Amino acid sequence: MSEPRDIDLTPSAAARVAAIAARQGKPAILRLSVEGGGCAGFQYRFGLADGVEAEDTVAERDGVTLVVDEISLDLVRGAAVDFVESLGGAAFQVRNPNAASGCGCGTSFSV
Repeated sequence: MSEPRDIDLTPSAAARVAAIAARQGKPAILRLSVEGGGCAGFQYRFGLADGVEAEDTVAERDGVTLVVDEISLDLVRGAAVDFVESLGGAAFQVRNPNAASGCGCGTSFSV
């Protein structure tokens, strides 16, 4: 049995990052960070990164890299980043086992 990952990227999220990175001519590296704010206390931020920093935790899937900084990792350890398409639109979502509650917008959470 493998050890649980600190952070994970689903195949659908990896495919979406690869498509966005290719369109923008950037490396397929998605940075997830957590900032104070949002309607529930913390909010997720996503963006393409140019590289991996020394303190980053890294997850890789299908040639795509997900990076999380050391401070944010404490709030998302054990989480998975997914890409979901629904009637309400398409978005990256974080399935975070550390979140005590979330909000309707899906980008904000509390611990």
